[in-house]
Amino acid sequence: MKKTIFGIITFTLLSMNMLAQNTIGDEIKTLSKNKWQWMADKEVDKLAKLFDDKSMFVHMGGSWGKERELEVIKTGFIHYKQADIHEVLSPIVIENTVILLNRITLLAVVNGNEVSNPFMVTEVYVKVGNEWKMGSLSFTKLLIP
Repeated sequence: MKKTIFGIITFTLLSMNMLAQNTIGDEIKTLSKNKWQWMADKEVDKLAKLFDDKSMFVHMGGSWGKERELEVIKTGFIHYKQADIHEVLSPIVIENTVILLNRITLLAVVNGNEVSNPFMVTEVYVKVGNEWKMGSLSFTKLLIP
């Protein structure tokens, strides 16, 4: 009898943990998808709320913090015209941190030139209070689309 009760409790707790991780993963996937659209639409106010003040951004041409990334988007120095998302890997949840990998083809205008590149994008989100904040966004160019 004790083994049965222990088994039921264990199963319930594991199920609740998996459900919570799926819910968090779905929330982050939606947030990521929205972020790509906000970047395309240059909605810097929404992005400013999403990006943590200590966030870092890694591009092919350098790395910088939140204020520079927002300025780059606002001025159109990099216009993220369209991110075609080919694959979103299962989010990795580590306590209050989520790592999300996206395989994309990014159509962008960089310094006035339209370019298209295949990337694996690493996004790191951290729960701050009741909100998810982006801590890092890194682009790794892929050799094969």
